[in-house]
Parts: sequence; structure tokens; C-alpha cells
Amino acid sequence: MNRLLISTTAILLIITPLYAQANANAISELEAYYQLQGAAPFNAANGKALWEKEVVDAKTGKNRNCSNCHSSDLTKQGKHSRTLKVIQPIAPSVNTESLTKVKKIKKWFVRNCKGTFGRECTVQEKGDILAFLKNL
Repeated sequence: MNRLLISTTAILLIITPLYAQANANAISELEAYYQLQGAAPFNAANGKALWEKEVVDAKTGKNRNCSNCHSSDLTKQGKHSRTLKVIQPIAPSVNTESLTKVKKIKKWFVRNCKGTFGRECTVQEKGDILAFLKNL
């Protein structure tokens, strides 16, 4: 029993920094990409404000924001407001798979910005949101 606990602890100590590194690499790569496209330095407070910004859904007429699906506590599971599909926590501190793949982040920015704001987010907005999310 003690060997299993020691082995599991050792594995977690080795793997956790690797996930954190993958996360940092994807975010850093996107931040550099967005800055090459003309974005100013990114601001986590602006990203949080955008995350919490209420907009009127053109289809339903109801107010919505990112938390409608992702939950107001980003360390907890969310649920898609229409399909009710479970959404894993977006906070990298509790979900080691979150924000680790550039292609996936780009895909979800397109879908979620269009779904929430009715348009694609600007490169500045994407960078600000990443600045907010990476510190959760």
C-alpha cells in the first residue's frame, strides 16, 4: 500500500510540471501569434471583463456570457446552455488538458465567440482572455 502511494505521488510530481509546460507553450505561442497580428500587451483584467460581459443572444433575446456554459467558478464543470453537454473545467490549475493545444484553442475561440458575442473575437480579446484564463 505504501509503495503504491509513493509511486503514485512520484508519478504526479513528474507529470504535473509537464502538463503545465504544455499549457504554457500553447498559450505563449498564441500570445506571440496574436501580437504579430497587431495586438497590444495583454491584460488579464480586460479578459475577465470580456468573460463576464453580458450580451443579448440574438436567437433567444436573453442575456448571456461565457459563464452561462463554463460556470461562474472556472475550476468546476460547466454545462452547455443549449445541448446540456458537460464542459470540463477550463482552469488549467484543475484541468491539465485545458489550454494545451493551439489548434483546439483557436477552434473554440471561433465557436465560442460567435456563439456568445455573435462575432469572432479580435486578436486583442483572445489574448486578454488567455491572460485571464492562464492565471486561474
